[in-house]
Amino acid sequence: MNSTMQDAPLSITELFRHGAQVFPDSEIITFEGEQARHTSYAKVAERVNRLAGALRTLGIVPGDRVGTLCWNHQEHIEAYFAIPSMGAVLHTLNLRLPPPQLAQIINHAEDRVVIVDDSLTPLLASVIDQCPSIENVIVVGSGEVSGLGEPLAYETLLAAESPTFAWPEIDERSAASMCYTTGTTGDPKGVAYSHRSVYLHSFAVWATFHLDDRGRLLIIVPMFHVNAWGTPYAGWLVGSDLLLPGRFLQPQGLCDFIRQERPTFTGGVPTILTALLNHVQANGGDVSSIKTAVCGGSAVPATLITAYRDVLGIELWQAWGMTETSPIAAIAFPPKGTAPEDEMIYRSKTGRVVPGVELRLVDDSGAEIPHDGEAVGEIEVRGPWITASYYNAEAPEKFHDGWLRTGDVGNIDARNYVQITDRSKDVIKSGGEWISSVELETLLVGHPAVAEAAVVGVHDDRWAERPLALLVLKPGASATPDELRDFLAPKVARWWLPERWTFVDELPKTSVGKLDKKLIRAEYGREKFSVIELEHAKR
Repeated sequence: MNSTMQDAPLSITELFRHGAQVFPDSEIITFEGEQARHTSYAKVAERVNRLAGALRTLGIVPGDRVGTLCWNHQEHIEAYFAIPSMGAVLHTLNLRLPPPQLAQIINHAEDRVVIVDDSLTPLLASVIDQCPSIENVIVVGSGEVSGLGEPLAYETLLAAESPTFAWPEIDERSAASMCYTTGTTGDPKGVAYSHRSVYLHSFAVWATFHLDDRGRLLIIVPMFHVNAWGTPYAGWLVGSDLLLPGRFLQPQGLCDFIRQERPTFTGGVPTILTALLNHVQANGGDVSSIKTAVCGGSAVPATLITAYRDVLGIELWQAWGMTETSPIAAIAFPPKGTAPEDEMIYRSKTGRVVPGVELRLVDDSGAEIPHDGEAVGEIEVRGPWITASYYNAEAPEKFHDGWLRTGDVGNIDARNYVQITDRSKDVIKSGGEWISSVELETLLVGHPAVAEAAVVGVHDDRWAERPLALLVLKPGASATPDELRDFLAPKVARWWLPERWTFVDELPKTSVGKLDKKLIRAEYGREKFSVIELEHAKR
């Protein structure tokens, strides 16, 4: 028996139309250093039509890839809608990648056009001769440009086009946008999101984060990274004002923008949100308009969650996902009936699976193991916004019977709360016993002198591997390895305690703010760190 329901495509075009028609007075607000630029949804929608027309004039047809090398701003939002809605594929380029990797992903995706900010043209100029697929470069802004031949001016192109565009009918399973992984364990791999997956993920983000047209959404997550966690699409869908910080991502710039425009919701990786907290504590700043924030990308310390609540008055929620999961897969809301004094038990977990996503645990043989909160295995995931493959890249080891192998190791309890204990490549195996680097890092940042911590496994003649702790101390603070071991001692097994320590000014991070443990291990092997070894503490 067939249903009686109408069959409408689940596409970004439909998201775009809904936001433009229902919320014409909502705003896109771009920070420009001292003041912010306000533009209504209605005006942005007209410009989206013009951009689609300009790209069509340049010969872009359905299936073509169009790259964006841009900060978070209004013009990037315009590209978010115009490119996929005309049937082309939005390829957001990571502006923090080294030039060789940037050239690699442009060539792999075969971008025909790249839209680039004037401030980022030197980066594109450094690789354009290595990228034969690029036929046209469109520059946003009026700054000086060199090394790009004869680029086209964004505003000039839009001015020449009609404010209306005949949007084609889109196959909801066709590619809408693509993002490449950060490549910390190999070459970056492309994930192509479908219109259907983006549409469904947008509804999940809306429901999970409780967005609406009364909210003002500060999008700190880079728009080149996993569609900024899907927040531009979800926010537009329900008419939230979208606040975009441009290139002003340092704490002072963010504080100025927050004070002026009064966002109610934001999100970011722990490094960014920690820096914002530290800045407000040291220098002051009014962030009181923000009621809720979401944090992900790496484990969120309980101390950060508590400080946001007690110091800033902001409820900070931990979420989990990855490029391959669009990314929202779990969020750490406590279950109903949880006593206030027990909430941190759940809030400090990785999160509970969101509707639309399934999780399971498997052992080394691939057999499923129970969700009892104790059994530890690799987390596998599936659902309508989870990738089933990589773009033009074979990686059979990443998929298992229709499930994505996340590479995350942890446990799942009976209520489907996930607790990631490590990445499979980062678990430390010492004398046949497992040590969680993530748990040690989370505990170390709870020490009052520690700003950031990273723990990696390094070679040990006796135990095969032992933990090496790298620490960034807070300004003016001091701590010794013995003091830190004493701090950890009541909290972990004795054989977890590191005997190798190093203090650094900055931890190596990936282009999206995650700890780059591959680089940390490599630099340790090249003796780049000054390591303190506690001979008296060796097992």
